[in-house]
Order: sequence, then C-alpha cells, then structure tokens
Amino acid sequence: MTKKAVVFDNSGTLLDRCRTVKNTKTGEKIEHSSLDMIDEMGNSALVVMQTDTKKCIMGAKSEKSLYDFIKDNNIPLDISYSSADIRKEDILPLLKDSAIKVKDFQDTAKELSAENDFIELCSGSAFIFNVEKDRVQYVIAAGGKVFPHVKNVVKTLINRGVDVFIASGDRAKSLYELAEIIGIPKENVFETADIERKKEIVAFLKNKGYEVMMVGNGPNDILAFKEANLAVLTLEQKEKVQRKVFDAADIVINKITEVLDIDF
Repeated sequence: MTKKAVVFDNSGTLLDRCRTVKNTKTGEKIEHSSLDMIDEMGNSALVVMQTDTKKCIMGAKSEKSLYDFIKDNNIPLDISYSSADIRKEDILPLLKDSAIKVKDFQDTAKELSAENDFIELCSGSAFIFNVEKDRVQYVIAAGGKVFPHVKNVVKTLINRGVDVFIASGDRAKSLYELAEIIGIPKENVFETADIERKKEIVAFLKNKGYEVMMVGNGPNDILAFKEANLAVLTLEQKEKVQRKVFDAADIVINKITEVLDIDF
C-alpha cells in the first residue's frame, strides 16, 4: 500500500497572515505580497532573521545598527525567497554600512501589533534586500492566527493514515510553535525552506515511498507543486495570486477543509 503525505506551506495556507511592510526610505506602508514584490523588483531577496521579535528585537537598543544587532547577537539569516543570485552568507557583510537601525524593525512590529489584535503567532521580522541598489529596501513584521478548522484537518488526515508535514520559508521557531498548536510532530517540520528546498523536500518524501500532495498559496510553492504528485492551491488568504501559481496547480480550493474532500 502506497504511503501518503500532505506537505503544507504555512503563511497564507495554515496561517491567516497579517504583515506590515515598510519602505525604509519613505516610510510608506506597502500592501503587496512581499514575494510578489521580489518578483516585480528583480535582483532582490527576502531575508528572515532567526530571532524572536518580542524577546530579542523589542528589547534591543533602538539606535543600534542592524549590522551590529545581528553580529552581536549572532542571529542566523536565511533567504526565504529570492530573485537574485545571492547566498545567505553574503548578506551580513553587505549590511555593514547600512543606515538601518533596530528602531526600524521595532516601529514596524509595533504598527503590526496595533493594527491586528488577533495575532496568535509571531512569524517574526524580515527585510527585503535590493542587491542591485545594495540596500535594505523594506522592513517586515509578520504574524497571524491559524485558519479555522486547521487542527481538525490535520487530525483527520493523521487518523486516515496520512503523514502531515510543514515546509515553509518562515522563521524556524514560529513553525515549531505552529506545529505544536495544530498537532504535527516536530520532526515533520522543514524550517525556512526556500522555493528550491521545498522542491527537494517533496522529492525526498517521494524517494521515501510517499505519494505527495503539496498545499500552498504562493510563487514560492511552484517548484514543489511541479514535483508533487498532486498540487493544491488554496485561496483562503484572499489575496491576489499570480497566474503562474494557478498554472502550476492541479486543484484550487477556497478553504483548507476542502483538502479532506480530495481523492488522494
């Protein structure tokens, strides 16, 4: 009998996401998806700081430079999504002369919290680095709450003998917190996975003998969609989705509960 696995993206798929994205030069708040922005800008990368916003960033000295903050606290950086030829190891040296301060992230996190009183999970803080302009162009604070019925969907899948995984570009600790909330084993979490890594995860599971359903909602899921036995695009986040994401999906659903109705 073939083993079955469902791999879920996180933000916009399991998590009803909220975020604040601000232009570092103008202070303007941006409403677009950060992934879509990176595709549109080109030559840029979404960089995730692997640290707790509440415990670390909010408690730091506001006038400290971003470079010194990351270096002094030994904070790992990961590239969650990119349209540039750049490695995560390249990022920190490029920040040495940056004018961005901890205050930029603190202000963005405060604004996110003030505008959203429903936040269950803090996905964390990130920034978009424009490689061509050699600067941090946007700072990001993100969080959200688990979509209704996610716990029941996961429980039902597991009761059916399906192994459930998370593969997401979000901060590692937030993914483990989410897994605990919705009943997914910690060892089934693949942390801060970019578009290539998601594809590798699906291929890895297929090589382990699984038939794999990938469930996601954005351009960072496209390669995993193509690798999976079945690709499911969910629109529960109610955001504009690029045509290329639709084209890569086999099935489109409006709510996560519809996963249970798919013949898989």
